[in-house]
Amino acid sequence: MEKKIRVFMVDDNQEVVKAVNEYFSSHAVIDVIGSANDGEDALNQLILNQDFYDIIVMDLIIPKMDGLSVLEELKKRGINKKSIIITGMNSLEIIKKSADIGVNYYMLKPFKFEALENHIINSVTNTSTELTIANQDLKQAITTLLHSLGIPSHIKGYMYIRDGISLMYNKPSMIGAITKELYPEIADKYDTTTSRVERAIRHAIEVSWSRGDYDLMENIFGHSVDYDRAKPTNSEFIATLADKLRLERAYE
Repeated sequence: MEKKIRVFMVDDNQEVVKAVNEYFSSHAVIDVIGSANDGEDALNQLILNQDFYDIIVMDLIIPKMDGLSVLEELKKRGINKKSIIITGMNSLEIIKKSADIGVNYYMLKPFKFEALENHIINSVTNTSTELTIANQDLKQAITTLLHSLGIPSHIKGYMYIRDGISLMYNKPSMIGAITKELYPEIADKYDTTTSRVERAIRHAIEVSWSRGDYDLMENIFGHSVDYDRAKPTNSEFIATLADKLRLERAYE
């Protein structure tokens, strides 16, 4: 890599900014060239110095103007830079908004500097426009979770749910497009129809609801559905499990 990747850091926690600066102070390919502690200062600096940085590392909850608003304003002005969100907010709605405005990576605090380092390099070198949330051994984590929920691995719905969780984990924008995007993608993979995918997933959820661990079900789904009244919908089931894995794996 001929020149260093120039990073602009935005976080109201000055200790975080200082730590990131120190970590990259002698880095071979990454240079933190500027920082801000509030949204208004960040926006002004990013507009004035748009030719001097390559990627923004942005906290969401910052004074005067939140992080997403800063990124949205930059986009309105035609300033389209690579960006990484670092935040304590584990919200599918916020993740979807981040995906919609072109954020490259979404990281939950606390984060490892090595992970941030990799994401900065990957964001600049990767041509993909999809929001990515890092995952290691995700397939194994999904498998373990589905088994604990009592879904037998030999039924088709198990495979469809497994793939659905993986897809939504890595592409949060699918949360609002399960019938238009998620089902068709799974159907294409297994050479079947979207209606059969939908039915098989619903059947697998019914099996899980009848034979799974009640306490685990209540723990996972208690806040999103009424356990005693009804099973979660396919969308609720997949989105909730993807959300759970995303939160857990952010702290590994």
